[in-house]
Amino acid sequence: MMNDDRFCELKRMPPLETKRLVLRRMKKTDARDMFEYACDPCVTKYLLWSPHESLSHTKKYLAYLEKQYRAGRFFDWAVTEKSTGKMIGTCGFAALFPDDLRAEIGYVINPLYWGRGIAPEAVRAVMEFGFFELGLHRIEARFMEGNDRSFSVMKKCGMTFEGWLRDHLFVKGEYRTIGICARINPDHERERERSCCSESPLTT
Repeated sequence: MMNDDRFCELKRMPPLETKRLVLRRMKKTDARDMFEYACDPCVTKYLLWSPHESLSHTKKYLAYLEKQYRAGRFFDWAVTEKSTGKMIGTCGFAALFPDDLRAEIGYVINPLYWGRGIAPEAVRAVMEFGFFELGLHRIEARFMEGNDRSFSVMKKCGMTFEGWLRDHLFVKGEYRTIGICARINPDHERERERSCCSESPLTT
């Protein structure tokens, strides 16, 4: 079982910080920033949800998420640009399996920020939290066939491609084949140790 204290830490949704980003709880005041990308069909093409039809829809969605946070049933962070405070996407745990010490990670980024390495930076922060604060053994991610951009993010984050699930989900009127990638804690720890060693000055 996942350590109870650690799981409570996740329910608290502590902020996570990287070189360029701050990941924090979503707020009602994020509505305009979220709507900016959530209304774009290009963003939702490979996602389970459809574009937001109006700013009012986004505001209602964020109000709903605030209740989910309070109930400890939602584990997605707002991805914000550290220099401006602007919300530019979300990243977090789409599903948790405490008995297996396993979680599924998900993310979406405003297309104005695509190609800048934002998604991998956010995903790595969430993975670090999952492995070293929650004690997870396995973190996985799924992508719809054709979503090469998302697949690339997973590979950049050290995930291993494990195969295809044919016609696995019925989404927006059609069956979609799903690819699955994953990373396990021992592999993550080994790479982390190698990285730390390579950055350390040589000693005699």
